[in-house]
Amino acid sequence: MYLQRRNRILRQSPAIRAMVAETALTANDLIVPLFIDEGKGVEFEIPSMPGTFRRSIDGTVKEVKELWGLGLKSVLLFIKCKDELKDNTGKEAWNPDGLMQRSIRAIKEAVPEMVVMTDVALDPYSSFGHDGIVEQGEIVNDPTVDALVKMSLSHVRAGADWVAPSDMMDGRIGAIRKAFEAANHTRTGIMAYSAKYASCFYGPFRDALDSAPGFGDKKTYQMDYANRKEAVKEALMDVAEGADIVMVKPALPYLDIIREVKNAVDVPVSAYNISGEYAMIKAAARMGWIDENKAILETLTSIKRAGADLIATYFAKDAVKLLSHF
Repeated sequence: MYLQRRNRILRQSPAIRAMVAETALTANDLIVPLFIDEGKGVEFEIPSMPGTFRRSIDGTVKEVKELWGLGLKSVLLFIKCKDELKDNTGKEAWNPDGLMQRSIRAIKEAVPEMVVMTDVALDPYSSFGHDGIVEQGEIVNDPTVDALVKMSLSHVRAGADWVAPSDMMDGRIGAIRKAFEAANHTRTGIMAYSAKYASCFYGPFRDALDSAPGFGDKKTYQMDYANRKEAVKEALMDVAEGADIVMVKPALPYLDIIREVKNAVDVPVSAYNISGEYAMIKAAARMGWIDENKAILETLTSIKRAGADLIATYFAKDAVKLLSHF
């Protein structure tokens, strides 16, 4: 049979496929989320996230050193606040000697070149488990933004390179940027969770930090998963307010949103391959239904192919080891 073009020529060997691949996943694309707890020598495996641990600061520093040695250059920090420190103001969030602030200092002292990003939201510190201050059953916007500004400033003073507001309050990016400029923190980046959807896939993460909402849900501030144009609007507003990177979260059910946002903005786009997505692959692999290693690389490549410049993922450490064999 005569054919003018045979497309399979470009697929016939691993070397040729690598030569013509349109998307390349590297360690530089990956952000490593880390869960931090009080104490010393603590290493608690999260039941719903096999292979992911909540560690005390000493163990976290050891882990960060290993990550840097593997070529991973960025970590995103989350802390588990003690119940007795939680209240409706979230004031522990800007305690200069709080767990987050001590963690930042320890990591930057141990691995100065590691890019340290910090979660900015009140839910780990809230007695209600919500991302904002609660008044008469409502999560109020403007008082919450004031608290988030205090939180962000405390992280930068502790040595954070970037803050990552994940709360979805209106106007918080502009307020944080204004506060940074006023305080001469002109080298600090903001990675805005611009399109964070109200998703069922966050469950294992809330197990990790005991941060599930104490009442209701988060649908009055996180986005409706039925919406697409709203994500672009939110991202453009955050860029206008001073965001250096915008994020779409979750990733896998929202690959179309990642592409829409990527096409609309002129800043890097990140995506969060979240806990529920991680847990599904882990569970299926344990049952023998899928090959975990192949699923990791296919999943992360699909997120990058959709338009993500950066991917926060619990698979980062595994992925970079797998990539080293290619």
